[in-house]
Amino acid sequence: MTISTKRRWLLLTVVSAGLLLITLDNSILYAALPTLVQDLGASSSEGLWIINAYPVVMAGLLLGSGTLGDRVGHRRMFLIGLVVFGAASLVAAFSTGPEALIAARAFLAVGAAAMMPATLALIRVTFEDERERNMAIAVWGTMAVVGSALGPIISGILLQHFWWGSVFIINIPVVLAAIVATLYVAPPNDPDPSKRWDLISSLLALVALVGLVIAIKETAKTDPAPALIAAAVLAAAIGGWTFARRQRRLPYPLLDFAIFRNRAFLAGVLAAGFALFAIAGIQLVTTQRFQLVEGFTPLRAGFLVAAVAVGAFPTAMLGGAVLHRVGLLPLITGGLALGAVGTGLVLMNFSTSTGLLVTGLIITGSGLGAAMSVASSAIMGNVPARRAGMASSVEEVSYEFGSLVAVALLGSLLTAVYSATIELPTGVSERARDSLDSALALAGEGAETNSALIAAASEAFDGAYLAVMIVVAAVLAVGALATGVLLRRHGPGSALSGPVHH
Repeated sequence: MTISTKRRWLLLTVVSAGLLLITLDNSILYAALPTLVQDLGASSSEGLWIINAYPVVMAGLLLGSGTLGDRVGHRRMFLIGLVVFGAASLVAAFSTGPEALIAARAFLAVGAAAMMPATLALIRVTFEDERERNMAIAVWGTMAVVGSALGPIISGILLQHFWWGSVFIINIPVVLAAIVATLYVAPPNDPDPSKRWDLISSLLALVALVGLVIAIKETAKTDPAPALIAAAVLAAAIGGWTFARRQRRLPYPLLDFAIFRNRAFLAGVLAAGFALFAIAGIQLVTTQRFQLVEGFTPLRAGFLVAAVAVGAFPTAMLGGAVLHRVGLLPLITGGLALGAVGTGLVLMNFSTSTGLLVTGLIITGSGLGAAMSVASSAIMGNVPARRAGMASSVEEVSYEFGSLVAVALLGSLLTAVYSATIELPTGVSERARDSLDSALALAGEGAETNSALIAAASEAFDGAYLAVMIVVAAVLAVGALATGVLLRRHGPGSALSGPVHH
């Protein structure tokens, strides 16, 4: 069915708004985390779970929701996801403790997992012209960058005037508008009842991811529990192995591993994961560092990390426009390499020059924006149309996996380095080792502020921040090298698509 130009671009606006909501909720808590931890009495581990419950559950469900979307129709899945997302936002806003908020964030992830593959699949089936579709996918990809950057800013604005629950309430009017618009502009639902949805496979993927995250977080603790780490690693290994074995036996698998034989497809998946790892990691630790060490407000910290989006937006749009001329190699590999250079500039100047810090964030964003915008085209352009739902799910999983690993690994690394390196002044409780939040709270308990403790804690946190940024730069460099090898035949003048494995 051919859809008019006006309706095609209106549909793009609607699904981009849905993606904006999803990515916004991934980053909106970064700037709000210190406030949340204080108001809910959450520990540092609970604080990371409040953030990570969302990408962990979403990544576990995404593969299944993509295939389910193929079965019941992507329009219907998008609408179901919007309803669940709106209801979960309401529940999250009025949570009374960290455990309730973690559960509400997991509920939010269910709605997001239903929506996310549908957004890209609807673009894939609506935009039939390849050049027009590349531009539409670039706009879609840009929304992921914009949503990630806007999250801390919107959080800062809301926290200046309202309570922390407002960061979830803001979703509801957008959800309502998107539901109405979808009913008007989306193409008719096109279900394929022959596609099978396998809940067991989704649960196995979720077990593997949760086990991985628990293992990472527990290992980074100052007093880790070896039994828990062993159990988590075992759960992750068994879940992952059983998932892979089950996919090979199913007539309609959630994931057909044959699609990864296409080098351009694999490079797109890796680029998406590496880019979101960097963006999530930089935003998480930078917003915390500048609020807790420099005394920034959540809003000011949000504007600081928005420099990533300032750099990403123009290159993301340009990447989609020039992809057919320059090929995937310079945009994906060059983009990740440029991101590594920008991150290096940040880690060398974060405590000495705000101007060079912002410049580094802009350069990082410029590289990652280019890589992300065409990563989507590399993924969607290298699978047959009947695999559109599966391919879009794989892309979303790569984004969410990059984000959840960043929060789990880099958040835990930040805490571990801080706890191991802080030199506590005489007479100070060991509780100050738990986190910088704990140290600052202890420093303000007496009649006079304990300046020595604040100085020691800030110095240790800066050392931890430096370690995290070194890891981010190294990961981006590895990503550039890996995608460079995979895309060595996709330079200027090359076709977007390679051999497609059916």
